[in-house]
Amino acid sequence: MDLLLNEFQQLANSLFDANSRLFLGYLVGAAVFAALVFIAQNQQKSVRALARFLFPRKLWWHRSARLDYQLLVVNRLIRAFLWAPIVLTMVPIALAFSDLLETTFGYIQPLSKQKEIVLVSFTLILFLFDDFTRFLLHLLMHKVPFLWHYHKVHHSAQVLTPLTVYRSHPLESFLYASRMAVAQGVAVGVSYYLFGPALSMIDILGANLFVFIFNMLGSNLRHSHVKWHWGNWVEKWFISPVQHQIHHSTNKAHFDKNFGTTLALWDRLYGSLALSQKGQSLRFGLGRRQQGHRSLTDAYVGPLLDHWRSFKPRIPTQQNTSASSKSPVN
Repeated sequence: MDLLLNEFQQLANSLFDANSRLFLGYLVGAAVFAALVFIAQNQQKSVRALARFLFPRKLWWHRSARLDYQLLVVNRLIRAFLWAPIVLTMVPIALAFSDLLETTFGYIQPLSKQKEIVLVSFTLILFLFDDFTRFLLHLLMHKVPFLWHYHKVHHSAQVLTPLTVYRSHPLESFLYASRMAVAQGVAVGVSYYLFGPALSMIDILGANLFVFIFNMLGSNLRHSHVKWHWGNWVEKWFISPVQHQIHHSTNKAHFDKNFGTTLALWDRLYGSLALSQKGQSLRFGLGRRQQGHRSLTDAYVGPLLDHWRSFKPRIPTQQNTSASSKSPVN
């Protein structure tokens, strides 16, 4: 019971935690930029019209959106009771990686003892390691067949709201939590080896400076109906909200595009970057041929069944065997 209460308390505290996408500041920032998009696109600029634009009932009460809300709550409970105690932790990874570097390359004097240089370097290293490993794991979730079975839960969303970011299978959530521990551990280990133990990060309300700025610029609109474009030049360097919406598109031309979270650099190097186009129409989901993950049970059990079927050997039927035996030999 204590674990249950603690998880719900943490969920409520997310509104005041700058490391959470549900942080009030990020939600307000997203609302401000959404309002600017509304003003630019609509001649009627009443408060009532703005409210209808921000909170259309057919979107926020869509069956897909309601599943997002359920997954948010139930996944918190699953995390508390199942995988939270076994998720990787940052500290032992940082110590092990720092020792590995020293064993491999030998001890070096700190590259700099100036507080400002160490501060900026460590903040940037943390950000880059976190952003690259997000891109890499996201890429693997699409390219490795058994991982895609689980990531499909996220892509099955037919409408996007800021809470769609929490629409995931528990296995995917576990992998991302472990990824964060590895990314932070390696970043700290590298920084410790290069600059010594006096490490500190530039933060705003406890969040990495670069992450905070990006989230304040409307990152919650990534999962939304709001087309917040940044222009081609900016989108070659940073992933805009519309670029992530393109990643969710059912259009085949958009498949496996824009894996990145913040930086577009990784997609440019991999060749998966797609820029947004004003006026383009986007539909979300898995397409007509894959209509699964529309219930809580299917979201949890469906990937397991798909995974099992992918390993199940295909036994040729008697009819197929007979047919093959009668085929001419060339």
